[in-house]
Amino acid sequence: MKTKLSYLLILCMAILTGCNFLDHDTPQATLSEDQVKDPAQVENMVISAYAIFISAEDINSSFSMWNFDVRSDDAYKGGNGTSDGDVFHQLEISQGILTTNWNINDMWVRLYNSLSRVNAAIDALNRVDDTYELKNQRLAEMYFLRAYGHFLLKRLYKNIPFVIKGNMTQDDYNNLSNTEYTNDQGWQIIADDLQFAYDVLPEQQADKGRPTKAAAAALLAKVYLYKAYRQDEPDSHAVTEINAEDLKKVIEFTNPSIYAAGGFDLEPDFHNNFRPEPQYENGVESIWAMQYSMNDGTKNGNLNWSYGLIVPNIPGVTDGGCDFYKPSQNLVNAFHTDDAGLPLLDSYNQKDFNASTDNADPRLWLTIGMPGFPYMFNANYMMAKTQTWSRSNGLYGYYVTLKHNVDPDSDYLIKGAWWGSPMNRIVLRYADVLLMRAEAEAQLGNSGEAIALINQLRTRAGQSTTMLAGYDINYGAKMRVNPYTDNDNALARVKMERRLEMALESERFFDLVRWGEAEAVINKYYAEEANDCAIYSAAHFTANKNEYLPIPFEQIAAANGKYTQNIGGW
Repeated sequence: MKTKLSYLLILCMAILTGCNFLDHDTPQATLSEDQVKDPAQVENMVISAYAIFISAEDINSSFSMWNFDVRSDDAYKGGNGTSDGDVFHQLEISQGILTTNWNINDMWVRLYNSLSRVNAAIDALNRVDDTYELKNQRLAEMYFLRAYGHFLLKRLYKNIPFVIKGNMTQDDYNNLSNTEYTNDQGWQIIADDLQFAYDVLPEQQADKGRPTKAAAAALLAKVYLYKAYRQDEPDSHAVTEINAEDLKKVIEFTNPSIYAAGGFDLEPDFHNNFRPEPQYENGVESIWAMQYSMNDGTKNGNLNWSYGLIVPNIPGVTDGGCDFYKPSQNLVNAFHTDDAGLPLLDSYNQKDFNASTDNADPRLWLTIGMPGFPYMFNANYMMAKTQTWSRSNGLYGYYVTLKHNVDPDSDYLIKGAWWGSPMNRIVLRYADVLLMRAEAEAQLGNSGEAIALINQLRTRAGQSTTMLAGYDINYGAKMRVNPYTDNDNALARVKMERRLEMALESERFFDLVRWGEAEAVINKYYAEEANDCAIYSAAHFTANKNEYLPIPFEQIAAANGKYTQNIGGW
């Protein structure tokens, strides 16, 4: 049986070896020359680097990025009102965002702390004797983690300093610039790290949680997909070119043979990707995932606490649940299908979805909890338009996200300071690989190939009804989804399929920015929402500003004039 990396044990080992959480401008601790001769000490540094990608995040700065997906048309902030997490409310309406807001700086620091650990491990590995047989493989793993950290930062802030040297001195950190590289060059730096990882990593790893060749390929494909949509103008975030050579790289690194060699494929049922039971963890679709656990000898296990704010507040069951990250009406509408079982493509120019009369893709009921249906497929908790299902008394609606939550009657929901779960968080899954390949094919004019790829997902969606047995008879659900039978509107269909398949996995806002569609889509969404919800009356997305977060004031102030603020008049 494959084993997980036990991240809580990892953290303990990191503490024993003297690794610290450090701000991005402080050099990480390094091993002495005597210590670096011992591969076990170097392994501890590697394990420490893995650990921080779980231990450095929390409910307000989840590396899943759910907190920042409230900027999209997929989700409302939630909670009990606009003042509950007010800095995220500002992101939600694209107004009042300050460079001094704690959440802007907090995510920056947490991610650079993580990169500090990674670079310390790379430095140790570079100094260990070449006779250490795992040296190159461990270096490849660390280059993958370094690319992942920079990828998260670049999607958020665009203009970032790259920490790509081992054993950096204080002067090295103090002289970093966040505009040393163009946007395109920055993406290439990340791709170069991943290319090294891809060339070295094995097709399979005994420890689940360590990246494989397929994981490097999937992240490489994603980086090249972002790189393809060129945003290199110094005074604009507009997409000025869609680069064919970068799209061809996406095709190269989404080749099905890469993933077949690692044993990856689609799960037969979409919902299997979001189940906490051990038999579903690290399933065939999970290319790389953050590993969580319970009953591992520690008090609460190595649980995922970063979703703690998303749990609804069910009296006597999930008391203290905060009810954040609530699905939007617009997202619900997107799952509406016509009589042929096809999406309507435009979720704005239609009436709100009515579950008693309208057809929908089955993924709707696997992604979003709705009034009139069981919460987490448990009929003991029927959702309704009551305060139980909306701490804001309906301000943010009554829908609840399902992908992040678990059955409250199961052993997998655990109370600590917040609610936690041992369910893995999949970072890269095979469905995303198919969608990236389909998008590249569509942009390159290969409509037939693109439609064939998304039809695999639509066919799988139609078979994903295990948890929905009886929903038609008992609750009136009308499920209808079918593959496309022609190759028309390929790119629009791919984009719609991406929204449906990846809904509430924190991809939507970044996709809109990548496509250059954020201003048009989000302002249209604001206008629609303002008809029903007063909090959107003053909302407005400003192009060439709101696509990215500002560089935090604290970082600008400490950078000795080396950092340049993002455009937009922050």
